[in-house]
Amino acid sequence: MNILLVGSGGREHALAWKIAASPLTARLIIAPGNPGMAALGELRDVKPTDVPGLVALAREVAADLVVIGPEVSVEAGLADALEAAEISCFGPVAAAGQLESSKAFTKAFCDRHSLPTGAYAVFEDAGLAKAGLAAFKPPYVIKADGLAAGKGVVIAPDLATAEAAIDDCLAGRFGAAGARVVIEEFLEGEIGSMFALCDGKTSMLFGGVQDHKRAFDGEQGPNTGGMGTYSPAPVFTPELTEQIRTRLAEPAFAGIAAEGAPYRGVLFVELMATKDGPKLVEFNTRFGDPECQALMLRLESDLVPYLLACATGQLDIMPEPVWRDEAAVCVVLAAKGYPDAPEAGSEIKGAEADFGPDVVVFHAGTRRDADGTLRAAGGRVLNVCARGPDLRTARDRAYAAVDRIDWPEGFHRRDIGWRVLGR
Repeated sequence: MNILLVGSGGREHALAWKIAASPLTARLIIAPGNPGMAALGELRDVKPTDVPGLVALAREVAADLVVIGPEVSVEAGLADALEAAEISCFGPVAAAGQLESSKAFTKAFCDRHSLPTGAYAVFEDAGLAKAGLAAFKPPYVIKADGLAAGKGVVIAPDLATAEAAIDDCLAGRFGAAGARVVIEEFLEGEIGSMFALCDGKTSMLFGGVQDHKRAFDGEQGPNTGGMGTYSPAPVFTPELTEQIRTRLAEPAFAGIAAEGAPYRGVLFVELMATKDGPKLVEFNTRFGDPECQALMLRLESDLVPYLLACATGQLDIMPEPVWRDEAAVCVVLAAKGYPDAPEAGSEIKGAEADFGPDVVVFHAGTRRDADGTLRAAGGRVLNVCARGPDLRTARDRAYAAVDRIDWPEGFHRRDIGWRVLGR
């Protein structure tokens, strides 16, 4: 098969690593890709939001399957255009993508289809939003309505911080994504991320991961797109997993199909395991980043047949995926200043060494100079991932690799997996 993978981050590097390993893959084209992905496939300089350019590229390379990595491609309508061009696509159409691209849409969707989630209110006016805080209690959850690369969320401990977050959002910090602000109830419990595949009719769960959103150790600092992950996560007991399937994943797929947008792709269900069962925090309409990285290290099954089955309506004939009986950890190395103002351009040494068979370094935000020098070119720059027979071993292997990378201008958390290892 000729497969076109869209995207350039750590999630896409992990997908490319797994797709390239499939015996079904004859040719892998990645647009636009990054320096770390160059060894896995052919890089083409087409932006993930250039829908006409990507459709033209898919035709040029005779793609049997297009795999959408980032949420911006979903929002831009890439799946819609590929469907019109009769090219198989793993990824939902834009109407289904509203489950991520608009938090206000998703909250109202939960109301319409009886999905468990926290109380909320939506505002376009700062004065009304501040008055609306009276219906909530601290800590206050303030979110930009649209896509903000995982940075549009503030957990405000007090009223003053919440009001400042509202002003920040509606004053244009996140551009069009912040034209509306969503205030949500703060949910008590343990957070987790569960993935589910769907081909428009049939669905199946596809692994669980736990993420660390705050920038610094001890869950301190600003919210980020994610500073590290681990899998499996003990929070996903058989009982909770079944509740997620029946109360969140399946009703979401049925609901979006009933609204005229059958879902084809992967749905990332971020949830809080509360005393009353799972409650939705938010949906993402693609594999998580950096959740995908840990997930791909644990996936024993060939990924490609599942991607193709979702795209072609054949998930009903697929067996349950097989997972390695090992733990996986992903540690994010970010540029100083992330998430607000990451410093770009610094040199990174040692990231492409041989760290052994159980360690993989995925590039997330890098560029390569003409002389081969690797440099930081984003907020989250590298994902150092490792497997092991247990979580502690996997984490030790990951941090041993991190400590060999020479990049003084970067930072990372040292406590990934603390929820489990601290128990």
